[in-house]
Amino acid sequence: MMTPVIDLFASALQFRPDGDVRVAERRMTSSDSGAWQIATFHVETDAEVHADHWEMHPEAEEAVCCLTGGVRLYFRPTTPGGAEDMVRLSAGTAVIVPRGRWHRLELNAPSDLMSITLRHGTRLERRTRTH
Repeated sequence: MMTPVIDLFASALQFRPDGDVRVAERRMTSSDSGAWQIATFHVETDAEVHADHWEMHPEAEEAVCCLTGGVRLYFRPTTPGGAEDMVRLSAGTAVIVPRGRWHRLELNAPSDLMSITLRHGTRLERRTRTH
């Protein structure tokens, strides 16, 4: 039997606790599957990376990988009135976002990105001027 080829820009891979790997719909919100998700995206605008929202994964760290192009990853200040910390990612680089740390992306150029995380409990919050 021939193993099907998976389009990583159309689907996600879920690595399940029982050791199975499944093809699934890409989800940016919380999932109750208990599976780690690997999702790959081609993005051309800040809107496609929800630059106007903070994201947080309470149950796991996240690897944000820049495959092509370039992005800026911002961490929300941990103290009121503090400055956002920023990390620049270029093609072939990644950063590990700590568990429970609010973060967001902005593009430097059209990019191919990969996200690896446990989506369970993921939260999105609209960015305001104060955070």
